[in-house]
Amino acid sequence: MHLLEGKGVSIHFGGLAAVSDVDFYVDEGEIVGLIGPNGAGKTTLFNLISAALEPKPGEILLKGKRINGLKPYQICRLGIARTFQTVKIFGSLPAIENVRIGSLFGPLNRLSTMEATKEAIELLEFVGLSDVASAPAKDLTLSSQKRLEVARALATRPALLLLDEIMAGLNQTELLEAMELVKKIQKRGVTVVMIEHVMKAIMGICDRIIVLHHGKKIGDGTPQEVANSKTVIEVYLGEASDAGD
Repeated sequence: MHLLEGKGVSIHFGGLAAVSDVDFYVDEGEIVGLIGPNGAGKTTLFNLISAALEPKPGEILLKGKRINGLKPYQICRLGIARTFQTVKIFGSLPAIENVRIGSLFGPLNRLSTMEATKEAIELLEFVGLSDVASAPAKDLTLSSQKRLEVARALATRPALLLLDEIMAGLNQTELLEAMELVKKIQKRGVTVVMIEHVMKAIMGICDRIIVLHHGKKIGDGTPQEVANSKTVIEVYLGEASDAGD
């Protein structure tokens, strides 16, 4: 049984098919890359998985159970967490409070305030932000804000983490650190699906890559298989693009 599976997943905005009849799966323990040109439907697919949108038609299964129609908080408590292409932090709150919110309200089994604080401290250390725990989130660098979102998502104790372009806009050193963080998350026992335009990251750490174009799936395979796909090369890999959806 796949950890996550989509069958015929579609959604239309007006007459436009943002995602069209997409079948996909994610197995436990994988790092799966989701790539494609701007407007390919990548973030829309994340929105469908996390219940910000509902597929019509189509079916999304988590561990074999249909999750269509649930609310985002219910999806979170079932074990799916996400970050956002544009960071959505609580800017006026200290970094540690951002993470503690995830610990207090995300997991199905509620934690005490003391337990949540302890977990928030551990997660800030895990993502390399322990030295800015008391700083307002809005005062952190972009790289640190992205890491903070990751820590907050991990605080909900997900089985599956959806990362939406956490490496966009990073310098070379920050990029290497972010790649290492994703691998550490995998070692922690969390399955990862990541949207990225940074091919060095996608090819370097993903076990498998899914390619979207105009809302349709045009590729699915190992990094080597995708890199050698004539269709993918023509549609995407030949482009010099690092922008988001």
